[in-house]
Amino acid sequence: MIAVDTNVLIDLLGEDVRADAAESCVRDALMLGPVVVCDVVVSEITAGLGHGADIMDVVEEMGLRYLPIERRAAIRAGEMQRRFNQRRKTSGLGQAVRTVPDFLVGAHALLQCNGLITRDGGFFRDYFKGLRVIEPSPV
Repeated sequence: MIAVDTNVLIDLLGEDVRADAAESCVRDALMLGPVVVCDVVVSEITAGLGHGADIMDVVEEMGLRYLPIERRAAIRAGEMQRRFNQRRKTSGLGQAVRTVPDFLVGAHALLQCNGLITRDGGFFRDYFKGLRVIEPSPV
């Protein structure tokens, strides 16, 4: 089972130059098994594009499923957010630029799935060691 990050779903739903790469990557993942979105991705897509029920209809028509975040993933996300904040503080980098949703998506993919399709591979590789990160590449 592979999770999809918000940025890839936005690419899929948009008419951006990244749409083809996102579509190809998700299509390849669907051939291997279920592809899912978590609560955070659904919320972010709805916030950005509106009409949650309509968005979910489109997501489901693409073959993606909804898989909520489990408690253990929520706990891991909080732990990783705390580590991120501590690293920023000790390095003198100042205010955090990552929010809890980023960590929830990563923890969900690490603990409940077998990988994550995202355009933000560097971040997820850094904070979620062992997570299989799949980045859409231009076709």
